[in-house]
Amino acid sequence: MKSKNVIVFLVIIFGLFGLMWWGKTASTGATPVDGVGASGTSVLSAAETLYDFGTISMKDGNVSTTFLVSNTSAGDINLKTVTTSCMCTTAFLIGPTGEKGPFGMPGHGGAVRPANELVKAGETREIKVVYDPNAHGPAGVGPVDRFIYLKSADGGTLELEIKALVTP
Repeated sequence: MKSKNVIVFLVIIFGLFGLMWWGKTASTGATPVDGVGASGTSVLSAAETLYDFGTISMKDGNVSTTFLVSNTSAGDINLKTVTTSCMCTTAFLIGPTGEKGPFGMPGHGGAVRPANELVKAGETREIKVVYDPNAHGPAGVGPVDRFIYLKSADGGTLELEIKALVTP
């Protein structure tokens, strides 16, 4: 009986260590989706990278805001992709040739669609962000925190953020 208890105890300990090892390798071994979570520093910049909508109601529908993004470098930058962290958020790139988009979450609606926007040194672009508080249905009430990723061809990523408190 005593040896049986020791064996069960050892199996539990090894199982716990195995789960911890598996969890660590799963979290560090993941490759980020193109344009999402990249660690490169972008030469694109924005005076404001966070916008808080405050309390919004699902019954009032979509809300939007605009970020101004500038190329602060001495050279031209090719803005390769614009992606969002959730299907409830879309982004539009507004430049001299008009509006491009909508850009959304990778994996929803196919591949990441390219932005391919040349932003010359010193130029600014508008990024219009639209958040749909009804996208998640009744379960979508409460605080939300969503991200918009602007990835340039050189690998740099600028991250913009929106927040809201969604009520029914």
